Amino acid sequence: MEKVSYDLIVIGSGPGGYSAAVRAGQYGLKTAIVEKDPKLGGTCLHVGCIPTKALLHTADVWTHINHSEEEGISLDKPVLHYPKAVDRKDKIVGKHAKGVEFLMKKNKVDVVAGFGTIKGRGKVEVKGPKGTQTLETKNILIASGSEARMLPGLTPDDTILTNIEILRMTTIPKSLAIIGSGAVGVEFGSMFARFGTQVTILEMLPRVVPVEDEEVSKELARVFKKQGIRIETGAKVDPASVKKVEGGVILKAVLSNGKEEEFCAEKLLVAVGRAPNTDKIGLENTKVELNRGFIKVNEVQQTAEPGVYAIGDVVAGTPQLAHVASMQGMVAVAHIAGKPAKPVNRNRIPGCTYTEPGIGSVGLTEAQAKSEGYDVKVGKFPFMANSKASILGSHDGFVKVVADAKYGEILGVHIIGPEAYELISEAVTAMEAEATVETLMSTIHAHPTIYEAVGEAFNAVYGLAINA
Repeated sequence: MEKVSYDLIVIGSGPGGYSAAVRAGQYGLKTAIVEKDPKLGGTCLHVGCIPTKALLHTADVWTHINHSEEEGISLDKPVLHYPKAVDRKDKIVGKHAKGVEFLMKKNKVDVVAGFGTIKGRGKVEVKGPKGTQTLETKNILIASGSEARMLPGLTPDDTILTNIEILRMTTIPKSLAIIGSGAVGVEFGSMFARFGTQVTILEMLPRVVPVEDEEVSKELARVFKKQGIRIETGAKVDPASVKKVEGGVILKAVLSNGKEEEFCAEKLLVAVGRAPNTDKIGLENTKVELNRGFIKVNEVQQTAEPGVYAIGDVVAGTPQLAHVASMQGMVAVAHIAGKPAKPVNRNRIPGCTYTEPGIGSVGLTEAQAKSEGYDVKVGKFPFMANSKASILGSHDGFVKVVADAKYGEILGVHIIGPEAYELISEAVTAMEAEATVETLMSTIHAHPTIYEAVGEAFNAVYGLAINA
């Protein structure tokens, strides 16, 4: 059999990996993508971003239905058929998985099924359904992603869950305990609370969604409690106390007041972060450097091994977000192809959390800006004062702008409220274009829209908001 030599082999077909492979094909590079799972798309498509947001959309619709009387619409005893919602989720995932396959064919990317291991410079061994084969390449891009971390001594099953198992459920649990209040924890908490589940969130740190601005964390906690979700921050769970019992699970946690409490729930979701998939991919055969299992790279995603690049969840110091992996892939492939490559700017990365209310953020929090020595001016505008929010019946939350007092530089924007994950795009674009607070103040915002609140928040930096 004739050996094929590639310009690039991508290990992993998540958003970062498949996007990089597409761009490489567009640049005319002979490219292959190696994937150990039966279908392309990675964690994000199959057991992460996409299926989760599909079910969160169902939760939104269910909420609207249950409040339809306020809009003058009477519905007689609506019923949630959760298995149908799960089936819809699966169909969406399947459709987009086929879409990724089509993109590979369209851009002449070879798909190699199996587990890829780097075997030294320019060689990748793939063990798959067709046996073991060794591929030759000029460049390797590691995009192997991450997996859910599990507490010591615990193993996922149909009671103790990660993002994978919880998405497989076809019934709604009566109660759900969640350890961890990052995006995964609060999104599933928001979803199932709206489906009628009694939800308890246990967070070790002093506040929920701890990467967000403190005021955003405080507002989400306030709204969640109003929705009936119990939140315990500063709570330390003893993994050894987690026991499966008839009908569910029990666990013990020391709360912020120093008292120990036992919690009982039908299901337990462990959402304590994600570990990089860097084991067994052959890094020991390279000069690639690691930091606690994460790969060190330079500004164009190069590792210490010539010809080996890394992107996404496996990279040290990188937010574990699909869109970050995709952009890093663009940077790496551009550098490989000899094209202009603009490095990813850490302060221009949007973060989105699809709770109700939603969260969208970019740049520095107020505390971070002050710690970096900026003379900070803050503008805030509440959705309570926004007419479209009134129309939508979604008044919780606000837009917060963190700016430099001297030059009007936009340092960060933090939104919690209706469609916050969509609204943040204006702030990201403005910051990428190096616009100032004054630029956004003079930008006309259509009326009535919820994004008017963004314009009002920029005006509020100088005390000039009209509607608050």
